[in-house]
Amino acid sequence: MAEVAINGTTRTEFGKGASRRARRDGQVPAVIYGHGAAPVHITLNARELGNALKESNVLLNITFDGKTELTLPKSVVKHPLKQNLEHIDLVLVRRGEKVVVQVPIHTEGKHDPDGILEHVHNTLEVEAEATAIPKFLVLDIEGMKAGTFKLASDVVLPAGVKLVIDPTATVVHLSERRAASADETAAAAAAAPDAPAPAAE
Repeated sequence: MAEVAINGTTRTEFGKGASRRARRDGQVPAVIYGHGAAPVHITLNARELGNALKESNVLLNITFDGKTELTLPKSVVKHPLKQNLEHIDLVLVRRGEKVVVQVPIHTEGKHDPDGILEHVHNTLEVEAEATAIPKFLVLDIEGMKAGTFKLASDVVLPAGVKLVIDPTATVVHLSERRAASADETAAAAAAAPDAPAPAAE
């Protein structure tokens, strides 16, 4: 589990105008909350924050006003077109504390080549210690046959990590290629315009 140290600055101005000025200056408005404490409004360096967020469920050690708080990103807002960071919510965590997070799933192994692998879930909701959140979870699909599926309960969980999602939830499904091709052909035929009627003699 990655931890990244980053410096923050307490915000003294609020509102859309203040947020726009902060972003123009290369800062991202942020709010830290949790554990019954009053929300704290700060700004973080956009470049440093962007680099840190490249890793899923990264812990941020944020230093501001002479103290350091351990936080977990909860909600990240990006510009819909530019994809620039616009705002981030951070929740306070304590070492040893259990948290519920979404963790990416990696599939390993070769499945039946006659099947098409469909990912129903790309992440799984699990409970883990805040400082021991896995970077990803592994699902073994070696020898998986077309027409079969794998469940959340089939995913390998590290020690101390517990499923929150329903264990019977389908994670991947290996559809049969022939059936998929037939469905695509039928869909294409239904979408095609009607053929022109033969010309009268």
